[in-house]
Amino acid sequence: MRPSACLGGLVAALLCCSASAFAQKSGGVLKFYHRDNPPSASIHEEATNSTVIPFMSLFNNLVLYDQGKTQNSPQSIVPDLARSWSWSADSKSITFKLQEGVKWHDGQPFTARDVVCTMDLLTGKSEQKLRRNPRTTWYGNVDRTTASGDHEVTIHLKRPQPSILALLASGFSPIYPCHIPVAQMRTRPIGTGPFKFVEFKQNEGIKLAKNPDYWKKGKPYLDAIEFAIVPNRATAVLSFVSGRFDITFPWEVTMPLLKDIKSQMPNVACQTTSMNVTTNLIVNRDAPPFDNPELRRALMLAMDRKSFVDILNQGDAQLGGTMQPPTDGVWGLSPEMLESVPGLGPDVQKNREEARAIMRKLGYGPDKRMPLKIATRGISIYKDPAVILSSQLKEIWIDADVDIIETSQWFARITQKKYSVGLNTTGNGVDDPDQNYFENFSCKSERNYTGYCNPQIEKLFDAQSAETDMEKRKKIVWEIDRKLLEDGARPVIMWNRASICMQPYVKGYVAQANSVYNGFRFEDVWIDK
Repeated sequence: MRPSACLGGLVAALLCCSASAFAQKSGGVLKFYHRDNPPSASIHEEATNSTVIPFMSLFNNLVLYDQGKTQNSPQSIVPDLARSWSWSADSKSITFKLQEGVKWHDGQPFTARDVVCTMDLLTGKSEQKLRRNPRTTWYGNVDRTTASGDHEVTIHLKRPQPSILALLASGFSPIYPCHIPVAQMRTRPIGTGPFKFVEFKQNEGIKLAKNPDYWKKGKPYLDAIEFAIVPNRATAVLSFVSGRFDITFPWEVTMPLLKDIKSQMPNVACQTTSMNVTTNLIVNRDAPPFDNPELRRALMLAMDRKSFVDILNQGDAQLGGTMQPPTDGVWGLSPEMLESVPGLGPDVQKNREEARAIMRKLGYGPDKRMPLKIATRGISIYKDPAVILSSQLKEIWIDADVDIIETSQWFARITQKKYSVGLNTTGNGVDDPDQNYFENFSCKSERNYTGYCNPQIEKLFDAQSAETDMEKRKKIVWEIDRKLLEDGARPVIMWNRASICMQPYVKGYVAQANSVYNGFRFEDVWIDK
């Protein structure tokens, strides 16, 4: 409502502004289905939105992407535990003034020391250690973090890095309490957020309750949030249609499912976004037979990417490179740039002839086929494209079976490279090259699942990161993207689009268009019934 709408007389103003203030209704339990069992409740130790979605609302960040805006951008970063921030003259340190009067769920006060502890934990300087640290590379440019009193903290950088705020705004960047052991955060997390942890029953569900002492007065509106774990997508969707659930698990509703749901629920409220998620191929390049670059190239050439888009999304998805393509993303290659990369042009038959020539050279053919297992995670967004990949590889004399791995084992398995070829999805925490390049392709990153390592390209990672001119930075980003594609570092099949659907009485939720990790604070959601 515009401020001017509440002018024109005291009584009218009071009535008008009161109506605005009470538009949101307090109370009610928001009921989700969850697609699988989260590996733990510790966001900093996991690499999946299976953890972020149910547990982000327990926490606050220093800064956050505006939860009411669909597009994450530098302009949509808003204060959270930090009420303001300022850069040093040399752009190598950023100082945050912190909110006062904030308490952890156990009643302890939040201070600058908690921010220092969290940053030390993420950068490996803490006495406590994370069991896994998937985003070590996000903070590789952080030199140290210092506190000045209880309500001011400074992050000191080794070199300028304009994207540091974007990384801190991600749902993957909550502030953890100093006084709680990391081990407890995996099973009984403590935060400062709008909801408090109640229980996490393995393979059954998760319950959260309203934080009555939340420092943002008047929020949240909901009394509680409950997640029931329903791994079978068909069963989950039927339960949503029947009214058992108020909201679907984010982005589990594919384009075909969306049509089915809308035909049965004419008043359903659905939001379709691009997710900033790729379906991609991961190949263990450190072990035979795929330590042979020619065999890896044959795999890449065999894929008909447009068929994935047409079958899985009824045409509503994008082909792209390593960075999210325009117009959903800011940094990606244009279609013309993409098609100029060898092997990524639209002539599928030509690409497959080249792939078969490689296979013949390596001794394979119609009478000598290669057996293969395609490892993939046990949820539909992984399994469905894995089946298509298996079918397409037959075109180059590879007989592939799909090997289903449960979520609790998936990330450990691929991190330890206990696979040969995998069908993977990669969700990016933010739409920024620093996140994607350093996390997924730098030599020492825990999330570099393929073992790809190119020191020359890694120098370009640093060059683009330090560049403050966006147009100059884009040119370096595009150069990197093209090189990664040519090297088959992690061949991209498609950039996904999918939906989240809600019962018509669920209000206030806005799906984030370019990240699957940034829209789950739920403090502005209410139930209107």
